[in-house]
Amino acid sequence: MAIRNHPAQMFGSETYFRVLGVRVNALQIPDVITRMEEWIHSRGGCHSVAATDMHGTVEAQYDPSFKEALNSTDLVVPDGMPLVWLGRRRGHHLPRRVYGPDLMLEFCEKTAGRGYRHFFYGGEPGVPERLAGSLKRRFPTMEVCGTFSPPFRSLDPEEDQEIVTMISRAAPDVLWVGLGTPKQERWMHEHRDKLHVPVLVSVGAAFDLHSGRRNQAPRWMREHGLEWLFRLLQEPRRLWRRYLIDGTRFVVYLGLDSLRLKSFDAGRETDKLSAQSMPRAGSQGTRDE
Repeated sequence: MAIRNHPAQMFGSETYFRVLGVRVNALQIPDVITRMEEWIHSRGGCHSVAATDMHGTVEAQYDPSFKEALNSTDLVVPDGMPLVWLGRRRGHHLPRRVYGPDLMLEFCEKTAGRGYRHFFYGGEPGVPERLAGSLKRRFPTMEVCGTFSPPFRSLDPEEDQEIVTMISRAAPDVLWVGLGTPKQERWMHEHRDKLHVPVLVSVGAAFDLHSGRRNQAPRWMREHGLEWLFRLLQEPRRLWRRYLIDGTRFVVYLGLDSLRLKSFDAGRETDKLSAQSMPRAGSQGTRDE
């Protein structure tokens, strides 16, 4: 498929490209770590990083408010290989994807002795605690200031405020969020003005993978865009719609964009290929990506 070429664009000081109307920053893991440390040192408000993939960009086509949440995030980085391939086609130097679980490990490894405080929010009951323990064994000098697994339901305002107060009292430098797409990005968007935390990072599957709850695909599969197959074989009933239906829609949408038959920069869908024309993959948000 011929991909329509787009000139390099800038968002603040960052180069980016757009995928179906979603801004994706053309960065690598060391670049993201550098920016996270700058935010921690400056204490200039609450900043957010979203590691997103094909699923996130397709989900944004169903709901303009979710697309707005993604595009208001400080950094949206290419977690999936399809986004990396598109970035390369548009002239960006992207040797690797910014895989959420790798970002978590590399940040902890590089900064373990610098006194940064980590809070882990998300996962099934017991998962954030196991994740924190696993990382502490791997990086003994890192500081964990809190963990919390929220109920898998909507919270009332009082419950939500209690969580905000708990996190603020813990005073983390980095809040790792593992609620699954699109729930984790929405949560960061809704809470960034309520939290006194320099950096929020959504990393989804990192909670289950690094806690040992689920197995990780071999590196060769992850680096060649085949992790989806490994995960599909592990959890076919939960993930078949995401990978087979959303994957198909992703290719169709790219074709429409390439042929200039549809503009994805608009806030809502306006073409004849409506969301009802194909079943939608589950969008309520799971505990991993």
